[in-house]
Formats: sequence, structure tokens, C-alpha cells
Amino acid sequence: MASPQIDEQHPDAVDRAVDDQGPSGDLKDLSAHAVAQGQALSGYENLSVWQTVWKFKICSFLCFLASISAAAEGYQISLMGNIIANPGFARQFGTQIGADGEKVLASSVMSVWGSVGPTFQMIGQLSIAFVSNRFGRKNAMFFFWVTLLASVICEVLSRNWKVFLVSKILGSYGVGAMQSTVPPYISEIAPTGARGALIMIYMFWWITGQFFAPVALQVMSKTDPNNWLTPIYTQFGQVGLMFIIYLILPESPAWCVGRGKIDQAKKNLRFMYRGVKDFDFEHHIHLLVINIEHERAEANEQKGVKWYAIFQGRDRLRTIISAWPLLTQQFIGLGVFFGYGTYFFQQAGIKDPFRVTCITSGINIFATIVIVYLADITGRRLIACYGTTLCMFCNVGVGILGVVPKGTVSDNLLVVFAVFWNIGLICNGASAYAYVSETSSQRLRSYTAGFANGLVTPTGIVLGVLVPYMLNNNEWNWGLKTCWFFTGLGTPFTVAMWFLLPETKGRTTAELDELFERKIKPWRFHKTTTLTESLVEMKNDHPSVYIVENVGTHGKSG
Repeated sequence: MASPQIDEQHPDAVDRAVDDQGPSGDLKDLSAHAVAQGQALSGYENLSVWQTVWKFKICSFLCFLASISAAAEGYQISLMGNIIANPGFARQFGTQIGADGEKVLASSVMSVWGSVGPTFQMIGQLSIAFVSNRFGRKNAMFFFWVTLLASVICEVLSRNWKVFLVSKILGSYGVGAMQSTVPPYISEIAPTGARGALIMIYMFWWITGQFFAPVALQVMSKTDPNNWLTPIYTQFGQVGLMFIIYLILPESPAWCVGRGKIDQAKKNLRFMYRGVKDFDFEHHIHLLVINIEHERAEANEQKGVKWYAIFQGRDRLRTIISAWPLLTQQFIGLGVFFGYGTYFFQQAGIKDPFRVTCITSGINIFATIVIVYLADITGRRLIACYGTTLCMFCNVGVGILGVVPKGTVSDNLLVVFAVFWNIGLICNGASAYAYVSETSSQRLRSYTAGFANGLVTPTGIVLGVLVPYMLNNNEWNWGLKTCWFFTGLGTPFTVAMWFLLPETKGRTTAELDELFERKIKPWRFHKTTTLTESLVEMKNDHPSVYIVENVGTHGKSG
């Protein structure tokens, strides 16, 4: 009997073929077609999130270690945004005399810091992709680690705003390179069933670092308010821990396979999955090979084999999706509540701005834990969309407070809105790391992640210049009314998220490739059956039937 034709637009059409010729032939044909599309079963598709983490304990722990890098990123960004409220820092780097006769930081200086930082962050985000793709993810980590170490040394030695600017340049480059390297690395090595949670742990560490920066400054404000150097020194501990972690982490097997380093890929896999009973290392290599070969075949057909393929065809849409949550952050007030959090509360007249920042950061840590738990249960899409929408409602609330008489009630409401805004942003931010890391194809992952991060930065540069003027009582003095500005900017981007973001929960890279190749609408991804899902369903219905998965030029591999 002739083999049934597989409907590529509707792979579940094979279900009808089972009635015509039985499960055995259909499973084999579907399996062969899946391999041709870069897909095959791993044998672990039915594991829950926590079963996956427990099954692959070492691999999950390596993802956890890699994400600790984010603590240094969050700490540095928060420290630089909040230390400007330290009297000793203002006295050291101030260039103007305030009404009380004390030195104050000029808005022009803060604007230079706020714009130059994102500029070099963008350079780091874009350039590290070429280092990562050519020399490997691990070497890229050591590359940006050196710049972070140099930035801390420069901060310690600086005594005027121009030298401190150099430290901003180095630190921003290192942070940008880290953002484009570590989350995609976690995505490449993480087990599919727990990939979302393991990527979003990066956000947990980012928030943890962001929390301890104002804590350190709060302690200094009570014991030695003019001491700005001690918080700077604390960064050395984080940089040292990062070095130890990067020594432990293996190179990404997916990168190794993509570069033809099969033996190195096998070695790293054995390190990551040692202790996993009956784990088929050869078959896992086979899964990586057929996926990468399929992507290359598609790229050759579309003449998109170079890095700029991220701007072509369906890869262009994947790049836009990767960048969208990050881009939306900028338009919903990131620079106000995060970049200049303590300064914002200080200018709003809150008596203890450090304390409010510490409260919001502490709540953020708890919210991040909840989000990590939900990442592979509810998925990324709902977390991102609902969180961003919450931010917009909070912007409206804060904006209203800016036009009503100020008092104790309004101050308390400001803290409440700030807390919920931060929770919304945590939802957006955690999901953003997942979309940057998961949405792209394997062959373009480093380039897509770099560009997605870099695309956001020009907006950050412009807003980095404008936000200090908006908040400064001696300049535009918008105060809380600044949130109306971000309500107008953020609304269209928030609405677009509901139509643009796909659900990537539980999907392998090969499955996502299939969905994009079939031109499925992003908001319908979670309702669409892939070849892999058809294989799992049919195999569960007919467990005794053998599935031929090792089809192609590589022969039997497991």
C-alpha cells in the first residue's frame, strides 16, 4: 500500500491516515517526515517541569549557576542609578551648587552618564554575537568578564565625573555583552520541559542584585552617609564569583555541533547529563544535528546563510518578537522606576526614598519566584502580556497622583502603584529573557539575541537623556506627571504584544522552526499541533509500535 502524503500545513491530518492503513506504517512515515523537518522524539516529552529538573539535576544546576551572572548586572545597574542620591557621591562628582550651598550633580552630567552607558551597552550587545558565534559561548563569557572587572577597578579609582564616565563605558559594554550571551546559552543547554523556568531564574538573580544595591546604600546612609566607595567595593565579590562559575560551565553542545565539533559536544553532554539513567548521548547529538542541518537547508533555500539573515523572511519576524518585550519596557517607564528609582521617589518628596526602593525590590524577588514557578505551567505569553498591561494601569494611577493635592494618602498610593508596576515589569522582564533566548533559530541565536537587545538601546539612550530632566525639580519638574508621558508611549506597544507574542512553552527549537515556517499566527502557536506533538500523541496511543527516527545521512545514532 502506498504511503500516505503528510499534510505539511496540517500535520495532524495523519490521524485520519491511521484509520486507512493502521498505526505502524503511519508512525514510520510521520517519523521520517519529522526527521526531514529537523524533529524527533527525545523520550522525555511527557515529563512535568519538576520531573524534568529532577531528572536532569546537573544540567539544571548548571543553568542555575550561569544565571547568577545576572546578579552582577542587576547590582551594577541599580547601584549606578541609585548612588547619585548619596550625598558623598554628589559632593565628589557634583559640578553645580544647589540652593543649600552644597554641590549637586548637574542634569547634563547625569544625561551624559545616562546616554553613554546605553550606547556602549548596545555595542556590547551587538559585537559579542560575533565573538560568541566564532569562539563559543564560554569564551564570550570570559571576554565580557574582563571588561566588567576593569569597570569596577575604574570606579574605585575615579575622582571626577569624566573618569567615572570611563567606568560607565566599560561596565555598560560588559553588561550588554552579558545580556546577549548568558540567557541564550541557558536556552541552548536547558532541558526543554523546564527551559522557561531555568531562563527566568536569570531574572531572579537580576532582581536579587538590584535589591542589594539599594540595601548597601541604605546601610551607608544610616552609618556613613558620605561613604560612596564601600558599595562600589562590594562588586569585586560578584565579579570573582562569576569567574569561578565560568570556569565550571561547559561549552554549549548546540554551538559545538553547529561548528562541527561533534566530539567536544559529546564530551560536554556527558558532563551535563552524567548520572541520568539510560540517557542516550548519541541520540541527543543526533537531535541537534538534524535540527541544525534542517535550518541550514532552509537558509540555503532562502539564501539566508549570513548573520544578516535575521532581517530576512520569517527570521525577521522572529527578531522582532525577540525584541518586542524588551522594547516595550522602555516605553512603559523603565527609566523612571528602575533606572532612577530612588531619585524618582526623592524628587517626588518621599521622606525615605531608599526604603521605598528596598521595599519594591524585596517584593520583586518574591514575585520573580512565583513567575519562575509559572513559566512552564501558564507559559510565557500570558505572563508577559498581563504583566505589561498591569504596568500601564499603574502608570495611569501614578499620573493621576501627579495632578491631585499631595499628602500622606497620595504618598502611600504612590508606593502601592510603584509596587504593582514593578511586579508587572518583572513579568515582562522575565518573559523578555525567554523570548530573546527561545524565539530565534539555533543557527542565528547569538545574532538575534544581540540585535534584539541592541535594538532596544537607542530608545534607552534617548530616554536616558530625557528622564533626569523630567524628574529634576530644577529642570522640567514633571514629577509624577512623567507617567502620563509613558502611558501615551506604552499603550500601542502593550496592545501589540497580545497579537505579536507566541507561546514557546514546551516547544523545542525544531518545533518553533516548524511553526514559523508554516506561517502560523503568533497568538495561535499554543493551539497548533506540531509534528513532534503528533508523534508523541500517536506513540502514546500505540506504544508497541517502533518509530524510525534515525533517518538521513547520519544513519543510526542511538
